[in-house]
Amino acid sequence: MLTLHAAEASPETAVLLDGARIAAVGPYEELAERHQDARLRRWPGILTPGLLNPYAPELLERTYHPDPREADVYGTAPVTGERAAEIFRADPARLGASARRGVQRMLAHGTVAVAGELRIRGAADAVRRAGLAVGRRPDVLPGPPSLSPVPLILLPRPAPGGPARFAVFDVPDTAALVRTGASTCVATVLDGRLVYRAR
Repeated sequence: MLTLHAAEASPETAVLLDGARIAAVGPYEELAERHQDARLRRWPGILTPGLLNPYAPELLERTYHPDPREADVYGTAPVTGERAAEIFRADPARLGASARRGVQRMLAHGTVAVAGELRIRGAADAVRRAGLAVGRRPDVLPGPPSLSPVPLILLPRPAPGGPARFAVFDVPDTAALVRTGASTCVATVLDGRLVYRAR
């Protein structure tokens, strides 16, 4: 089934999906007219190719992402540094579940690809199962590890025939995305699947 994704602030870059591939990219009105049978998903903001987060090892192998049921012990924010290391030393099995929660947080920030060598199977499995692409780590890394690194690393524009992989941010333009960061994500799509949608 065809699905047409369109964002209010970037109607010229609507994306038509045919399963896991991009069938067409173009102005929303043109694609909607030619493919009236397509399921329509409309979003606020801008449709982008999605982000590369270069900090996969730091965020998935050296950060503990607490389960919401552990909020009274660990809080709700990611735990880093020696405290995270202590949690993993005490119970190495926690790493896989933490990495899966970390991947979900990445998806909620428009991440569609990661970089950095993952050496722990639980983290590598979490990335693979989610369908995140794996890219090359930049020679110079931006700032400290973050779910919304500065500067943001946008991937190449979606193209017909390419993988159905992109993100939508509730901002008026790319400049606003750079200013406000990736927490403005409202939708992330990997291989044609809507893997994150803001409530």
